[in-house]
Amino acid sequence: MPLTRSFNDLVKARVEADPVFRQALFQEAVQTMLDGDVATAKSVLRDYINATIGFGRLAQATGTPAKSLMRMFGRPGNPTAENLLGVISVLQKQTGVHLEVAAVADAA
Repeated sequence: MPLTRSFNDLVKARVEADPVFRQALFQEAVQTMLDGDVATAKSVLRDYINATIGFGRLAQATGTPAKSLMRMFGRPGNPTAENLLGVISVLQKQTGVHLEVAAVADAA
């Protein structure tokens, strides 16, 4: 059965309608990065950016050109820590989703 809406449209609609999903998507992106799966984290962050403020507003807020931001979060992209943390900071401010870091001891 063919899809009637694109994946990006579905994510955007869900992010707009469901604040819990919006928070979980952002949290998952950052947690995935902390777990070392940078490629997946960049992909999820790209989806989150597209579904929330978009690369145009992100570019204005960070002072980084939109095309550079899109490349950073693309498959071959390699954002610096400064750029990545700057983007996360802007996303927290502009989307109202604020993350906290907590240490958790391994059970093993």
